[in-house]
Amino acid sequence: MAIGVQITFDARDTAKQAEFWALALDYVLQPPPSGFDSWEAFAEEVGIPREDWDRLNAVCDPDGAGPRVLFQKVPEGKTVKNRVHLDVNVGGLAENRRELAQAHREKLEAAGAQFVREVDEASGWCLVMLDPEGNEFCLQ
Repeated sequence: MAIGVQITFDARDTAKQAEFWALALDYVLQPPPSGFDSWEAFAEEVGIPREDWDRLNAVCDPDGAGPRVLFQKVPEGKTVKNRVHLDVNVGGLAENRRELAQAHREKLEAAGAQFVREVDEASGWCLVMLDPEGNEFCLQ
């Protein structure tokens, strides 16, 4: 059995990043622990100071198959190109995968993403994008 992973992003606005990536991946915002109506209720119950309530946010695959994606608040902004990025494979092996990726691009641009360029090489095709905080990712 493979070892599970979590993908973690540093972020200025963890809630906004979580909302964006939930949309990008067809994920959901991670629900609060059992017995709590909200994360705020959980944080208050366990004594997390109010000023730290936005320190973490996460999204998860509603089917439980994909990795959890965590956003942790950091004080510094992004200053250099990513050394790792996500490839979001919305088209799969479908013949119209480029159309599917273009449609997803439009949805993500409306949510704050930025289109950078289209790559069409012998090794593959993708749309290079930036999330709302400037993290590079590719749509395929």
